[in-house]
Order: sequence, then structure tokens, then C-alpha cells
Amino acid sequence: MVFERRFAENRLERLAEFAAELVRLNVDVIVATGTPGPLAAKRATSTIPIVMTAAGDPLGSGLVASLAQPGGNVTGMSLMAPDLGGKRLELLRELLPRVSNVAVLWNAANPYPAIVFKETQAAGRALGIDVRSLDVRGPDDFDGAFAAARQHRPDALITVEDPLTFTYRKRIADFAVTERLPSLHGIIEDVKAGALISYGANLRDLSRRAASYVDKILKGLKPVDLPVQQPTTFELAINLKTAKALGLAIPPTLFARADEVIE
Repeated sequence: MVFERRFAENRLERLAEFAAELVRLNVDVIVATGTPGPLAAKRATSTIPIVMTAAGDPLGSGLVASLAQPGGNVTGMSLMAPDLGGKRLELLRELLPRVSNVAVLWNAANPYPAIVFKETQAAGRALGIDVRSLDVRGPDDFDGAFAAARQHRPDALITVEDPLTFTYRKRIADFAVTERLPSLHGIIEDVKAGALISYGANLRDLSRRAASYVDKILKGLKPVDLPVQQPTTFELAINLKTAKALGLAIPPTLFARADEVIE
């Protein structure tokens, strides 16, 4: 089995070029993560099967016709989960009972973080928490977002998971600790990079399930026969070293529910 790897280094304009290359190579299956990657592949081919490993909003972005009956040549795993924004705000309130002002760092060039940000705003209104936007579109935008956070001084920071924020997770975690800003992130890899807390879908589980779809397609099934699956496993991770650096005590109820604790 031969793997052809392409990584756009968070330069979305390169995705169309890479997708065209893979089509010219006449690969048997295209595997793509996030939402922009599968979208670029879909624009490049309507015949080569495309398997999404963790697409944010495959239905709203037009990747599939429906989750149960995707249609066309795209199927795979969705990262989207109902009420994720509200759950994260509830976790922050459990950690910081007096939290009233939260900043959300999200990639405005990706449809999925936009949905999560809007959900978080709506949940914030219901919970009486002011939610501010720190939107970025590329690697050069982080300095401006961090400067805005320093100016507004939120009680906490939420980072929405996507390829851009994943790549710069260490930089984001270091900023939050330096500014003594409690932070909640989307994936456990953020906590391993030094962030305080993460809550979100288990990406390893989604990748394994996507691999099973690749196997089924290589054995003869078509994407139209494979419904898009949503996350079933969520994980809560806590970095105690970061909590100590921020002078925070993790509530016992939150600590007891953690799937992974980094000391």
C-alpha cells in the first residue's frame, strides 16, 4: 500500500493544488481531516472516494447531502456534537464560579469553528456569560488576537479545535499561562502542550473509525453506502502543573471526571 501525503501548513490556498495532484495520481481513496481539506478534495473529484476523519460540519458545509445518506463520493467522521459550546462554558463555571467574561479563539476561515463560536455565544447568553471573539485566519493573526485578549482581560479563554489552532497549540498554551489566563481547549493534545483543560471528541477514536471506512471502501463498498458518523467518545483532560502555575485549585468533582490528568 502506498501513501501519498500532502500537508498545506495551514495555507488554505494550497489545498486545491494538493487535491488536484492526488486526482492526477488516480489514488484509490482520499483521506482528509477537518472541513477545508475534504471540501477541496470534493471540488477536485466526484468519482474518487473521500473519507473525512474529523469534519466539523459536513452537512452545513455541503460535503454531504445528509448524515444517514451522504450521497456522492464523500463520507466519514464528523467532529460536530450538539451543545459542545454550552458544555464547555459549564465546565469553566465549575472551575471558576464567578466567570462572567470569556474570550473564544477560533479560525474564521474554517466553517466548523464558526458554528462552535455561535453556539458558545448562545450558551453564554443563557448562562449570563459575555462571550468575545478572538478570530484568526492564519498564522500571522495570533499576535493581534493575543493583543486584543490583553486589552479586554477576559476571565478565561476557550480555543476551538481546528488544524490551525492545533498546529499552534503550544504557542496558545504558553500565552495563556504567561497571562495567567485559565483556558479550555478542544482536544487532549492541547493539554499535553501545556494548556489547562480540554474537553472534546476523541480524535484517535475518530481516526480509527475513519480507517475502518477506508478498509470497507477498498473492499468494494461505496461512500454512499456508509453513513457519516458523529463522535461517541468525549474526553476531559486536566494539566495539574498548569493549574499550579495559575494558582488554581481543581474542584474535586471536576478532577474525578477527568479521563487524563497530567502532573
